[in-house]
Amino acid sequence: MFESLSAKFQDAFASLRSKGRLKPGDIDEIASEIRSALLDSDVALSVVDFFIDQLKSRTDEVLGDLNKSTNPANAVFEIVNSLLIEILGGSARRIRLAKKPPTVILLTGLQGAGKTSLVGKLANYLKAQGNTPLLVASDLQRPNAVTQLQVVGESIGVPVFAPEPGNGVGDPVKVAKAGVKFAEDKLHNIVIVDTAGRLGVDAQLMEQAKQIRDAVSPDEVLYVVDAMVGQDAVRTAQAFFEGVGFDAIVLTKLDGDARGGAALSITQVTGKPIMFAATGENVTDFDLFHPDRMASRILGLGDIQTLAEQAKGAFDSDTAAKLEDKFASGEDFTLDDFLAQLEAMKKMGSMTKLLGMIPGANSGAMKKQLEQFDEGELVKTQSIVQSMTPLERNDPKVLNGSRRLRIANGSGRQVSDVNSLVDRFTQAQKVMKQMRSGKGAMPPGMQMPPGMQMPPGMQMPPGMPQQGAAKVVNKKKSRSGNPAKRALES
Repeated sequence: MFESLSAKFQDAFASLRSKGRLKPGDIDEIASEIRSALLDSDVALSVVDFFIDQLKSRTDEVLGDLNKSTNPANAVFEIVNSLLIEILGGSARRIRLAKKPPTVILLTGLQGAGKTSLVGKLANYLKAQGNTPLLVASDLQRPNAVTQLQVVGESIGVPVFAPEPGNGVGDPVKVAKAGVKFAEDKLHNIVIVDTAGRLGVDAQLMEQAKQIRDAVSPDEVLYVVDAMVGQDAVRTAQAFFEGVGFDAIVLTKLDGDARGGAALSITQVTGKPIMFAATGENVTDFDLFHPDRMASRILGLGDIQTLAEQAKGAFDSDTAAKLEDKFASGEDFTLDDFLAQLEAMKKMGSMTKLLGMIPGANSGAMKKQLEQFDEGELVKTQSIVQSMTPLERNDPKVLNGSRRLRIANGSGRQVSDVNSLVDRFTQAQKVMKQMRSGKGAMPPGMQMPPGMQMPPGMQMPPGMPQQGAAKVVNKKKSRSGNPAKRALES
């Protein structure tokens, strides 16, 4: 979503870095470029004005000190980063659990924002943390809304309280109240109430939402916003806040191709934080919203923390422990280990999206590689490895011509594909050995944040774009011309 904005920020700082010492005119120039970039991304004018005023004020205060530093442009970059984090909410905000269960969460928003789908994502997220959520179908207006919620609940294994068929039949206030009572009786510790949306802000919508809120006394009221709507999302959010009130915001469709102005405006305008963000259609494409990580992605620094968390979650503890032991003992990684990594990567979702979290992913060359990357590469690679015998996976050196032909035929691939996989895997083994001995290094910009670790042995699959991958060079030692010295060297 923020590709265009990110590219413009990077262009602005590239020109600033070329200047060396900075003058007030240089600050005005980059402020003007950033202002245009934000307005082009549909950020609310009031937020843009605040951002630019703060940028100029903070840089003017420290301009003398900036020029004493070795890299003044980077100091300005840090100011912009801190401002982005500030307008995005400052820090992640988690759900406040009730002291006496159940915790009641009420979802509101306009029709078409993806609210009912988001109910399932939120329930799945909470269930994965050991909670026992219950979904309450209080959207009795939209055709088949109750049925849709029941299908969503069934797909994630979460019960749905739906005493009314919907489609205009039933009292949503009574259903919401009865749902909370049902959760108390059945010992569900969280209740998520899905309410009806409307095509626009109107008095009837506000009144019904207020009645449900008063009936269930929710611990959290979450306003669901379609991140692709633009500045209109800010206007409706403000109307909802004044008419009903809410505690936090949930962004949907953050993976879309819109300009992203809503995400950069809504917190600053309403004063309420963004709590969650949905980044895809899958039920797992949902997580806490981290302002610092989003700012990092906008500025082209990637999001290594989220990538590491998703990778850690995809690896089961036994597999991770096994790979860690292998790394520590110096034992070679095998194609069986690689196959386990491929399975974990498939659990993590779209590889294009994941690789987009790598620093520099929006740069020209890397972006072009990502656009050309075939998501089916994982399946193709997996089929080749699965066509090998246990001996061949454990020791690729035994793969002679006839074995490679058999593997190619068995996987429906070409011999050249098998050769490419084996060559890349052998190269990856060498890089791992170098890293283990301390001679190798992570690609530039890929150092993990303090306290964070990628699962041991986590390597990108062959065929995937890699940024600055270490090159293994085996230098041949020159031999002495003196026979005695040559004998000693041998």
